Amino acid sequence: MTLRLRQICLVAAELEPVVDTMRRIFGLQVCHRDPAVGKYGLENALFVCGHQFLEVVAPTSDGTTAGRFLQRSGGRGGYMAIFDSDDPERRRSHVQALGVRIANVMDYPEFFGIQLHPVDCRATMLEFDRSRGNERLDGAYWPAGAHWRDEQRLDLVSGLPSIDVQSPDAEGLAAHWSRIIDSPVLHDADGRPILRFDLGAVRFVNVAPGGAERLDALHIEVADSHRTRAAARACGCATEGSGDDTGFMLAGVRVVPHTRTHATAR
Repeated sequence: MTLRLRQICLVAAELEPVVDTMRRIFGLQVCHRDPAVGKYGLENALFVCGHQFLEVVAPTSDGTTAGRFLQRSGGRGGYMAIFDSDDPERRRSHVQALGVRIANVMDYPEFFGIQLHPVDCRATMLEFDRSRGNERLDGAYWPAGAHWRDEQRLDLVSGLPSIDVQSPDAEGLAAHWSRIIDSPVLHDADGRPILRFDLGAVRFVNVAPGGAERLDALHIEVADSHRTRAAARACGCATEGSGDDTGFMLAGVRVVPHTRTHATAR
């Protein structure tokens, strides 16, 4: 049973400024733009991060779900956590048995996916997908287009090892996601609840009572974290966090760069 944290989706008020910032900080180019998101009143851009993907969407009209998310969240928090799997049909039955609503079903010849209602998920929207040919990490991944590997730069960005989801009740939210995702709650070296997958992980972090539940931080593995932070400062990105979790703000989330611990070449 394969399950990978394959893609994170962020929302921005305007798309191209974020695209330009991604290029300047990480040296990455857009691997895919999907015109089909226009039916949702959106435009998008995807970047390859190792064998995972960072998507940024922006509203192009009023009244969109993404636009309401921006207003409701004050522009803070990640929009979606997207999982690549081999059994989204089973997962649809599983979440329905839990009483979790399905917000959208995507059924195409090369792709099947379900998006869950964000209110039922809490913190952010969850999505489970299967692309035809996704058995291999370097195989097909339909949301990123047919030629995503042309923009894969493992020498610059080699992965998205984890995300941080914050809550006043981190243990309770971890248990809730554990039931939805059908994955056991573990604990990291600091005792924080964590869900680990075949690729990527979700760490749950406590905030003060009354704090918002949200996808708060995205950890990214780069060639040189010091150089990445310097590039973010040069772009005017605000610094946030402390210690090993110091990052910079980008499209509503704190991006925390980590220097990779092994040599990786394209």
